[in-house]
Amino acid sequence: MRATVKTYEGDGFEVTFDVRRCIHAEACIRGNGKVFDRDRRPWIDPSQGLADDIASVVHQCPTGALKLLRNGQSVEPEPRTNTIRIGPDGPAYATGKIEVRDHDGTVLLRDYRIGFCRCGLSANKPLCDDAHFGKFTDPGAIGDPGTVVDDEARGDVVFTVALNGPLLFEGAVEIVGEDGTRVTKTKGAICRCGASQNKPFCDGTHKKIGFTSRSEE
Repeated sequence: MRATVKTYEGDGFEVTFDVRRCIHAEACIRGNGKVFDRDRRPWIDPSQGLADDIASVVHQCPTGALKLLRNGQSVEPEPRTNTIRIGPDGPAYATGKIEVRDHDGTVLLRDYRIGFCRCGLSANKPLCDDAHFGKFTDPGAIGDPGTVVDDEARGDVVFTVALNGPLLFEGAVEIVGEDGTRVTKTKGAICRCGASQNKPFCDGTHKKIGFTSRSEE
């Protein structure tokens, strides 16, 4: 997993953009086309808006590619609940107080917004890099979730990238399907190989197909 971060200076604030985490969801362009204009270079111009207005748009970026900083610190409010939204034909969008760890316990990332690869094709695993486009088909439905709870999905949640396996999570998380189905679990495994028959959950198929979690360099 790698980062390529560009910084755009505003009046007393900065907008940062991690190129590798962007999957062109275009929430920023729809939110403020003056500040975020893909046909302009540079495509981000913070002088075209107010910091608070830009922040509200930045926080809609589902992958966390965009940040707004004041004095080098993010001004993003902590989400009230932890959520994994299953995108049709695409990634798992996680929001909450998130920590991502490698299989050996190394902390890879802490953030409030992350787009996780579900197709197995990303060159920046465990993050989505848009490799699914035109190659991965899934309606975003919720399969058999196994054990669920009635608790509110709050508090810290840790995602662990299993070696050549699924994305494991511990901590209360509400999982939301494309049709609005919602289930809350305190631990589970999200498929990363793209081949599970019980998506978005892992069913062990990664072992049969020889899935590798190594990202391309």
